[in-house]
Amino acid sequence: MSIIVFILIGLIAGLIARAIVPGRQGMGLLASTLLGMAGSLVGGLIGSLFATEGRFLDLRPSGLILSVIGAVLVLLLVGFAGRRRAVV
Repeated sequence: MSIIVFILIGLIAGLIARAIVPGRQGMGLLASTLLGMAGSLVGGLIGSLFATEGRFLDLRPSGLILSVIGAVLVLLLVGFAGRRRAVV
Protein backbone atom coordinates (compact mmCIF):
# COMPACT_ATOMS: atom_id res chain seq x y z
CA MET A 1 0.00 0.00 0.00
CA SER A 2 1.41 3.36 -0.92
CA ILE A 3 1.72 6.21 1.51
CA ILE A 4 -0.75 8.32 -0.49
CA VAL A 5 -3.47 5.66 -0.13
CA PHE A 6 -2.68 5.38 3.58
CA ILE A 7 -3.08 9.15 4.02
CA LEU A 8 -6.35 9.20 2.04
CA ILE A 9 -7.82 6.31 4.03
CA GLY A 10 -6.67 8.05 7.21
CA LEU A 11 -8.41 11.26 6.16
CA ILE A 12 -11.67 9.49 5.35
CA ALA A 13 -11.58 7.37 8.51
CA GLY A 14 -10.77 10.38 10.69
CA LEU A 15 -13.63 12.45 9.28
CA ILE A 16 -16.11 9.59 9.67
CA ALA A 17 -14.93 8.92 13.23
CA ARG A 18 -15.36 12.58 14.16
CA ALA A 19 -18.89 12.46 12.75
CA ILE A 20 -19.74 9.32 14.76
CA VAL A 21 -18.39 10.38 18.17
CA PRO A 22 -20.71 12.85 19.90
CA GLY A 23 -19.39 16.13 21.24
CA ARG A 24 -17.15 18.81 19.93
CA GLN A 25 -13.66 17.86 18.85
CA GLY A 26 -11.43 20.87 18.35
CA MET A 27 -9.20 19.51 15.62
CA GLY A 28 -8.52 20.53 12.06
CA LEU A 29 -8.03 18.59 8.88
CA LEU A 30 -4.44 17.59 9.65
CA ALA A 31 -5.34 16.31 13.11
CA SER A 32 -8.29 14.40 11.66
CA THR A 33 -5.96 12.80 9.12
CA LEU A 34 -3.48 11.82 11.83
CA LEU A 35 -6.35 10.46 13.92
CA GLY A 36 -7.53 8.35 10.99
CA MET A 37 -4.01 7.12 10.28
CA ALA A 38 -3.59 6.05 13.91
CA GLY A 39 -7.01 4.44 13.75
CA SER A 40 -6.01 2.67 10.58
CA LEU A 41 -3.02 1.17 12.34
CA VAL A 42 -5.16 0.10 15.31
CA GLY A 43 -7.81 -1.33 12.97
CA GLY A 44 -5.12 -3.09 10.96
CA LEU A 45 -3.77 -4.71 14.09
CA ILE A 46 -7.26 -5.87 15.04
CA GLY A 47 -7.87 -7.15 11.51
CA SER A 48 -4.54 -8.98 11.38
CA LEU A 49 -5.61 -11.02 14.41
CA PHE A 50 -8.41 -12.53 12.32
CA ALA A 51 -6.72 -12.70 8.91
CA THR A 52 -4.69 -15.80 8.19
CA GLU A 53 -3.37 -14.93 4.75
CA GLY A 54 -1.67 -11.93 3.24
CA ARG A 55 0.60 -9.34 4.75
CA PHE A 56 -0.21 -6.88 7.50
CA LEU A 57 -0.32 -3.83 5.21
CA ASP A 58 -2.35 -5.38 2.39
CA LEU A 59 -5.37 -3.38 1.32
CA ARG A 60 -8.51 -5.33 2.23
CA PRO A 61 -12.18 -4.47 1.68
CA SER A 62 -12.77 -4.35 5.43
CA GLY A 63 -9.86 -1.96 5.88
CA LEU A 64 -11.92 1.22 5.88
CA ILE A 65 -14.42 -0.21 8.35
CA LEU A 66 -11.67 -1.31 10.73
CA SER A 67 -9.92 2.03 10.23
CA VAL A 68 -13.06 3.88 11.29
CA ILE A 69 -13.50 1.60 14.31
CA GLY A 70 -9.85 2.12 15.26
CA ALA A 71 -10.16 5.89 14.79
CA VAL A 72 -13.26 5.97 17.01
CA LEU A 73 -11.33 4.06 19.69
CA VAL A 74 -8.37 6.44 19.43
CA LEU A 75 -10.68 9.48 19.51
CA LEU A 76 -12.44 8.19 22.62
CA LEU A 77 -9.10 7.49 24.32
CA VAL A 78 -7.78 10.96 23.46
CA GLY A 79 -11.01 12.56 24.67
CA PHE A 80 -10.90 10.57 27.89
CA ALA A 81 -7.23 11.40 28.52
CA GLY A 82 -7.72 15.08 27.72
CA ARG A 83 -10.71 15.54 29.99
CA ARG A 84 -9.95 17.85 32.87
CA ARG A 85 -10.64 16.50 36.30
CA ALA A 86 -12.25 18.57 39.02
CA VAL A 87 -9.92 19.52 41.85
CA VAL A 88 -11.33 18.60 45.25
